[in-house]
Amino acid sequence: MDVKEFFELSAGKWFSQKTSHHLTLKQSEHGKSDLVIDILPSDDPQTIELCQQVGIDPTLAGVSAKYTWKGTMQWDAQSQNTTNQQGVAIAILIPDAPGASAGRLFRFADSATTTPAIAQYSLGDDDALNLIAEDRDRRSEERIWFESNNVRLRTTIVTHSSGETLASFYSEIRMGG
Repeated sequence: MDVKEFFELSAGKWFSQKTSHHLTLKQSEHGKSDLVIDILPSDDPQTIELCQQVGIDPTLAGVSAKYTWKGTMQWDAQSQNTTNQQGVAIAILIPDAPGASAGRLFRFADSATTTPAIAQYSLGDDDALNLIAEDRDRRSEERIWFESNNVRLRTTIVTHSSGETLASFYSEIRMGG
């Protein structure tokens, strides 16, 4: 599988369940959401605009995808406090070379006017997508893979410069046909 095929397989509507553990605080949270992933065409005006915004030739974009989610998060099983969450993000992959299985992923959240989060991506021989993002305040490592065409799994570890660590596991089940 190549990166484009990975994202094409990711397209669709998913039911996502998340469990996170704040290792330093010894707290956990869990949630669920509906996640929709749409692959954008290479001539998508928003993709072109976002590439130009960060000084990248839009023709270099290997894949671009729009993520939309709506769900809830709750601290600890005993907690009655539930937080509603929703958002939109666009991810644009720029391969290191045409057809390469590694490169940079630019993630624009909620608005075309924000500075994107940038991660290094690589698709391993095991068909798992690995993302690593670092800035001066934190490091994030994410791994995404398919158990089957209709089941997608993700793990994320975020380590802050303060030493706080958050580990998350997601299971995503394709909704519909």
